[in-house]
Amino acid sequence: MSWVYIEDLGGHIGEEVTLKGWLYNRRSSGKVHFLLIRDGTGVCQCVASVNDLGAEAFAAADHLGQETSLEVTGRVREDKRAPGGRELTITRLDVHAPSIDYPITPKEHGPAFLLDLRHLWVRSARQHAILRIRSEVEAACRDFFHERGFILFDSPILTPTSCEGTTNLFEIDYFGERKAYLTQSGQLYAEAGALAFGKVYCFGPTFRAEKSKTRRHLTEFWMVEPEVAYFTLDEDMQLAEDFVAYIVARVLDRRREDLKVLERDTAKLELATRKPYPRITYDEAIERLKGKGFAVNWGDDLGADEETALSADFATPVLVHRYPAASKPFYMKHDPMRPDLALCVDMLAPEGYGEIIGGGQREDDYETLKRRIVDHGLPLEPFQWYLDLRRYGSVPHAGFGMGIERAVTWICGTHHVREAVPFPRMMERLEP
Repeated sequence: MSWVYIEDLGGHIGEEVTLKGWLYNRRSSGKVHFLLIRDGTGVCQCVASVNDLGAEAFAAADHLGQETSLEVTGRVREDKRAPGGRELTITRLDVHAPSIDYPITPKEHGPAFLLDLRHLWVRSARQHAILRIRSEVEAACRDFFHERGFILFDSPILTPTSCEGTTNLFEIDYFGERKAYLTQSGQLYAEAGALAFGKVYCFGPTFRAEKSKTRRHLTEFWMVEPEVAYFTLDEDMQLAEDFVAYIVARVLDRRREDLKVLERDTAKLELATRKPYPRITYDEAIERLKGKGFAVNWGDDLGADEETALSADFATPVLVHRYPAASKPFYMKHDPMRPDLALCVDMLAPEGYGEIIGGGQREDDYETLKRRIVDHGLPLEPFQWYLDLRRYGSVPHAGFGMGIERAVTWICGTHHVREAVPFPRMMERLEP
């Protein structure tokens, strides 16, 4: 018989096919067994009767454990009551391997228990929906940039120094000869790419050794980072806005069924496909927060509570730009109209999900950048290659980074970023 995936059953109505998957659930009315089979692309209700299956196989089907791997062969028919609107009448059932006492049952389990069993938890319907949406988001990122002529410019994971200070780096021994670090960002290398190709993006894992235990933090996460030569802050903000609107529209178009599984309010996501997004300065943000009763002063960082309060005023993502220069990394260009401000931007997602994008215009003057490196207490030698970018044909350039997990968390409407990645790495968790 023809082996098909459950998502393709609509093209095989009336045909006899074989499904290969795992037992998701089982119930019986005595004379009929209803086996819910999953294969990663969907779930299909498979109906077994003694007449179609034979007495021995029918009896065995009544004792299969959850997640038993099996093949079922039968005829496909339409049934609006069944999951996906299709049903399979089984004529043959073959077990590959049994599953006995599967630990994740339909009852409620705590997050610690489920994270310990993350390798099995990813089989559940909710996790399937989240991780399918993540896959769509990542594909949309690549398509967005490829459609606009960007070059994928892979950056190294091992680096000789920090790009944002050394306090939140993972340090490793490099062949017993020197220290190396897991990258915090591919941005500095993407800048080299932008000055070679004009417009590039890097996409890969990044690492932050911050001792944070909030619902927004991971120690290992994936980030996509475009960088464009001759870009200013305004053009950078426009690109970020177009990028996020494109991704959300793509998920709404292709993963609406997964959003339904998550009971996500898609009307709120629809708003994020409409541009332009609101833009406010850091100065305006501080005044808004003071008006809401926050004890904040100019120069303070905006934490999770402040970001949540700001985003509550907007139904779409909001761009907060021109933060105090003293709070930003050495490579941020200062506003020539107000040197105490950096030409930078953070995009805050609505509904309290906080920052999903951070970026800005880079300092393109050699002497200024060299002085900033020293002022930030960083050694000059590891940055000589980075300074070369300002020695040989420097131009204005800008870019940003978007954390995949934070974006997926917002789009899915989930509470914690740990569900937005197959195997989360957090301050208190390194397994499985």
